[in-house]
Amino acid sequence: MSTSRGPLDGAWWPRSRDLTDELSALADVLDPLSGRITRIAVNATYWPAIPGRVPVNGHVVRVGWFTTELDPHKIMLLSHTTGSWNLLVIPPETDAPAAARLMAAASDSSVPATTASALMAAEHALHGSSITALDQDSEEMWEDGGDTSSYRAAAARPCRLIATQ
Repeated sequence: MSTSRGPLDGAWWPRSRDLTDELSALADVLDPLSGRITRIAVNATYWPAIPGRVPVNGHVVRVGWFTTELDPHKIMLLSHTTGSWNLLVIPPETDAPAAARLMAAASDSSVPATTASALMAAEHALHGSSITALDQDSEEMWEDGGDTSSYRAAAARPCRLIATQ
């Protein structure tokens, strides 16, 4: 995890926009793999509610949100022991074929590194997926801050995750 190949370490495809449940499930999976998750940062653009804290494997993790400092299609999970995970967030509304392409692209170390938003734009340009319909319909943004060649798939209750090593 601490040796990132570029802007993204993998992808996360949550099943809903309930960020409290989704972040808890994601961090529950990554916490034992990467060392204790200590903070999570999200871009508030596409989430209807941002929790200040989420429960993770018996401890509480603080959640920060941003509108300009973090790519709207990315999430960052921080650990004191191993650094950070930078994951492409695939919208829950995305169909399975598009999500599979995005997960593969985010984790493919044989292609040049790119940003989360660039991957989303490329998917829309190449396949016309409905994933950007949400982007165009979403008007809500909060202005102030608040409290692979090798795949490792981690399955948890409400999330689908793929990350590079």
